[in-house]
Amino acid sequence: MLAYVRLEIRRTLRDTGFVIGGVVMPVLMYLLFTNLGDDERGWRTAAMVGMAAYGAVGSALNTGGAVAEDRAVGWLRQLRVTPMTPRGVVTGRTLTGVVTVLPAIVAVLAAGGLVDGVRLAAWQWAAIALLLWLGSVPFTLLGLGNGYRLTGPSTGVVNMMCNLGLAVLGGLWFPVSLFPGWLRRLSAYTPTHRFAQLGTAVSEGRAPGAGAIIVLAAWLVLFGAYAVLSYRRRAGTV
Repeated sequence: MLAYVRLEIRRTLRDTGFVIGGVVMPVLMYLLFTNLGDDERGWRTAAMVGMAAYGAVGSALNTGGAVAEDRAVGWLRQLRVTPMTPRGVVTGRTLTGVVTVLPAIVAVLAAGGLVDGVRLAAWQWAAIALLLWLGSVPFTLLGLGNGYRLTGPSTGVVNMMCNLGLAVLGGLWFPVSLFPGWLRRLSAYTPTHRFAQLGTAVSEGRAPGAGAIIVLAAWLVLFGAYAVLSYRRRAGTV
């Protein structure tokens, strides 16, 4: 398992497309949003957390694109002749996704502190990074489910739609306070909104609410089941 995870991490971090789309773009979008809009420090902090969450979601979903490519070249077929179980393969890919979201999170937080002048206590920086890192697992599983179930081109399109749709609905780009009432209520049940709340709560000096943890846990179970079932569905076709 560890050898498999190390291999996949190296493959992902060497991918130029991943570095540009998963790390560079969230940083550029964060700096663009915060320097063209409101100069209020609270907005810059909230935008930093939201864009770090957006970068993490994009990087996590990218794991599914890599899976679709592996299917195309026959790598998954090779894995099925090893002692690794379907759950083990999905777990290994999930661990890969969990590790590879860190560059996006760290890069956006660094831009907030070093470029935009966001000031937080040392424990807050560490807690935000840790919570966003751990909270990204459901999105990795969603990406894996798409990668195992769909074709390569379809996986890229669906993951992009998931990333953009969940980012907008979850308020990662714009405050949910700007949404109409019905959309605010819908946003409360999205995994991205609750995901960002983990970091936002810490930036305001308080612990994340139970509601955020419960909703994220529910999505974790749902996306995890989706990933395992998608992998098993492909057992006889790749």
